[in-house]
Amino acid sequence: MNATLSAIIDILTKACGRIVLALLVFIIGKYVVKKLMKLFEKAKFINDMDATASKFILSAIKIILYIVLAVSIIGILGVPMASVVAVIASCGVAVGLALQGALGNLAGGIMLLIFRPFSVGDYISAAGGEGVVQEISMFYTVLTTVDNKKVTIPNGSLMNANVENFSSEDNRRVDLSFNLGGGNDIEKVREVMLGVMNANEKVLKEPAPFASPLAGIPGGMQYTVRAWCKSGDYWDVYFDLQKDIAKAIGDAGFSGPAPATTVVMDK
Repeated sequence: MNATLSAIIDILTKACGRIVLALLVFIIGKYVVKKLMKLFEKAKFINDMDATASKFILSAIKIILYIVLAVSIIGILGVPMASVVAVIASCGVAVGLALQGALGNLAGGIMLLIFRPFSVGDYISAAGGEGVVQEISMFYTVLTTVDNKKVTIPNGSLMNANVENFSSEDNRRVDLSFNLGGGNDIEKVREVMLGVMNANEKVLKEPAPFASPLAGIPGGMQYTVRAWCKSGDYWDVYFDLQKDIAKAIGDAGFSGPAPATTVVMDK
């Protein structure tokens, strides 16, 4: 009886010792991982990369370090690594099915890094989200919307979606339309619209601004206005032209579309 009790106490003592050691390794290991990540973030080879690649690689390094920490803790707890490998192998199919979405996101992240449809800092619209790209991690891409909301999109969804990158080109075209009466002098209308666009310092001279009647509408004519600008100036030019052309049209005395006439047949 005493021998059995001594054996049980010995086993519990060893188990408690391993658990305490494992907890210490976890706490110290977590601290070491954070310190290592800070060193990697300051490393020259990381800083020489662009923001998209560096954030992706840092995310991968962090996951690898935590995997190493987890394996170390399992070893300290006395679990035979051969048994762990056997369990992982036997559960491989089930784990693969369970992580199918995550693996798809991982593959999507790698493809995004290789093909670069967008980079950190670009303004994009894709997979139901729109905003400035803040981060491309191994599994998700994070956007910030114009009204400062955070949108997280799985990388797998991005790779299977149409991506509109509004920042990829140096210049963008602003397209506006205005409805005026059909009796206005078309050339004078065009002259006023072109004058407003040429007076705007952010509107590029080449390609030249464009204004023309587009189509007839009930009671008048629709005019289209097109002006090129730097991508970063797009919204400034958009709102400036919207306001300034509307004011110039009013100051010039051009009439708006004639109101629709309703004919009622009285028996």
